[in-house]
Amino acid sequence: MTDYDSLHRQCRTLESLFDAKLTAYSRVASTISRTQEDVEASGSSERWRDMEVEVEELLEKLGETNDQLSALSEDRENPPSQSMLRAIQRHRDVYQDYVRELRRTKTNVQSAVDQATLLSGVRNDIAAYKSSAADSLLAERGRIDSSHRMVDDTLEQAYETRSEFARQRSSLGTIQTRMLGVLNTVPGINNVLSMIHKRRRRDTFIVGSIIGVCLFLLMVYLWR
Repeated sequence: MTDYDSLHRQCRTLESLFDAKLTAYSRVASTISRTQEDVEASGSSERWRDMEVEVEELLEKLGETNDQLSALSEDRENPPSQSMLRAIQRHRDVYQDYVRELRRTKTNVQSAVDQATLLSGVRNDIAAYKSSAADSLLAERGRIDSSHRMVDDTLEQAYETRSEFARQRSSLGTIQTRMLGVLNTVPGINNVLSMIHKRRRRDTFIVGSIIGVCLFLLMVYLWR
C-alpha cells in the first residue's frame, strides 16, 4: 500500500496547509469589518482575492487526492484494511467540512467587502457634500466680505465728505467772523470820516473869516 501511504501523507499535508490558509483568509472579513476601509482604493481586494484563489487551489488538490484515496478503497485486488477505510472516510469527511467552511467564509468575506464598499461610498458622498457645502459657504463668505468692503468704502467716502463739509463750514465761519469784524469796524470809520469832514468845514470857515477880516482891514486902510 505504498500508494495509500503517499496519498495519506499528501492529504494530511494539504489539510494542514488548507487549514492555515483558511484561517488567514477568514481573518479578512473581520479585518475589513473592523477597519471599514475602501477595499478597492486601498488595494485590499487584490490581496484577499489572491488568498481566495490560493485556498480554492488547495481545496481542489485536496479533493483530487481524496478521489485517488477513494479509488484505492474500491480496489478488489488489493482491498484496504479497515483502518485504511476509516482513514479514507475521515479524509473525505474533513474535505466536505472544508468545502462547507470555505463556502461560508467566502460569503462572510464578500458581505464584509460589500458593506465596506457601501460605507465607503456613503463616506465619499458625505465628504463630497461637505466639500460642496464648504465651497458654498466660502463663496457666500466671499460675497459677504465683498459687500462689507463696499459698505466700508461707502462709509469712508461719507466720512471724507463729512470732514470736507466740516472744513468748508469752518472756513465759512472764519470768513463770516472776519466779515462781522469788518462790519463792526465800519461805524467807527464813518465816525472818523464825519469828524474829518466837520473839521475841514470848520477850518474852511475859519480861513474864510480871517480872509474877510483882512480884506475889511485893507479896505479901511485904503479909504482913510
